[in-house]
Amino acid sequence: MNFDYSEEQQLLAASIRRLVEKQYDFETRKAIVASDTGVSAAVWRSLADLGMLALPLPSDAGGFDGGAVDLMSAMEAFGEALLVEPYLATVALAAQMIQRGGTAEQRQAWLPRVGTGDARLAFAHAERGARYNLAHVATRAARDGAGYVIDGRKSVALHAAGANALVVTARTSGAATDRDGLSAFIVASGTPGVKLEPYRTLDQMRAADIALNGVRVGADALLGATDQALPLVEEVVDFATALICAEAVGAIHYACDATLEYLKTRKQFGAPIGSFQALQHRMVDLVISGEQARSMASLACASVDSEKDPRKRMRMVSAAKVRIADACRHVAQESVQLHGGMGMTEEMKISHTFRRLTVIAQQFGDADYHLERFAALS
Repeated sequence: MNFDYSEEQQLLAASIRRLVEKQYDFETRKAIVASDTGVSAAVWRSLADLGMLALPLPSDAGGFDGGAVDLMSAMEAFGEALLVEPYLATVALAAQMIQRGGTAEQRQAWLPRVGTGDARLAFAHAERGARYNLAHVATRAARDGAGYVIDGRKSVALHAAGANALVVTARTSGAATDRDGLSAFIVASGTPGVKLEPYRTLDQMRAADIALNGVRVGADALLGATDQALPLVEEVVDFATALICAEAVGAIHYACDATLEYLKTRKQFGAPIGSFQALQHRMVDLVISGEQARSMASLACASVDSEKDPRKRMRMVSAAKVRIADACRHVAQESVQLHGGMGMTEEMKISHTFRRLTVIAQQFGDADYHLERFAALS
């Protein structure tokens, strides 16, 4: 199988890397992370100008009908740069929920604005105690006249504080862990009853816990069919999982390059430590992990784009995530150890890469969870 990028994908990745070199060097990133919002309006506008926000959106909403495979090279570039902008939250999660499950009116109301960078969205699904079980939702939405009233709490909603609207999942029937009975709603930011508790995550992204107390929405806020949102959630989360697998490849590539450069320049006993055979073997193992991760990321992205059988798609994504999670752990820990104590300092980009790889290994399910899912679907 040919894993090389097409000419268009290579050009897109090159454009992203030029953007990163001009607007997103490590020192600039640190300033963005330390800012009040934790994101850059200028970088978001630049991503919109490059067509990155519109790439996976449908053509009838001003997009380019792209898929996960089309985004792979760009996600790798994001991984190398450690981008902290709300790309995953807006484009890969919330916008995909609207694109795949929304009405024509909902799609036209939000997707063109996402593509031009004028709207940011967040996906509020995870809840405390659910772990990685996507069916575990205790938040309730009760019919109230022509609309719904939503009550509950959501956890770790990425970039929720800066979003124009939230895509919120809530149970309209059944028990908290039933597969049936889940619905999704578009809730505009500032709706009475929505309270956010924002914070910074381990990998320096912004997230928020959300309290929903008597939040009233109209019937037109319902996204898709009542009680049938779980398959849509699983499909969208698999799409986002495939993208972070590609992002991990970029972060792994940076970690390997930075570690190799350090081994070539750091001297011990009058010789570069990279000349020591034991360290050479460890460096080769890192490169092998990176190449295996690249292959599995390609599998995941191809599966979410083309596999119509949900069980087969989920199985392939889980297979990829198991290998990616192992590679993230291996490369993150080894690269820091080979750098020595300075590898954990704030001044070194490798320490920030360590954090992002550690989070990716857990995000949307760790290796143990996906191994169990893979076995259950076999």
